[in-house]
Amino acid sequence: MAAGERLIQYKGEVTRWRPAAARQRSDVGHTFVFGLSDGRVIDGSRGGNSARFLNHACAPNCEAIETGDRIYVHALTDIKPGDELFIDYGLEIEGEISEDIRAQYVCHCGASTCRQSMIGHRAESS
Repeated sequence: MAAGERLIQYKGEVTRWRPAAARQRSDVGHTFVFGLSDGRVIDGSRGGNSARFLNHACAPNCEAIETGDRIYVHALTDIKPGDELFIDYGLEIEGEISEDIRAQYVCHCGASTCRQSMIGHRAESS
C-alpha cells in the first residue's frame, strides 16, 4: 500500500457515548469506540470489523480520516504486506487526568518520539 492510500473503513454501530461507554465497562482493557466530531461514536464492538484491532503508536503509519459518519484509515507511509498497522489514538479524557488514568493509558510503542501515553497532546497538557 502506498502512502495516502485508503486501507479500511472503521465499522460498527453509530451511537451516543453513554450506551457505548456502558458496553466498554464490561470489556475492561479494550476500547473499540471511535469518536466522531459531532459527539457520536462508532462502536466497533457492535458490528465492527478488523479495523477495531488497530494498535496505538506515537509514530503511526496510518491515520484516521472522518467523512460524514464514517471513519477511514489511510496509510501515512508505504506499508508492505505483513506490516502491522498503527494509528495515534489521541485519546481525549474528560476531567482531571489522574496518575491512575495515566497508568491505564500508558504507551510502550518504543518510538523515539513516544510520549508514554495514548492520551492526545491537548489532553496531556491540561
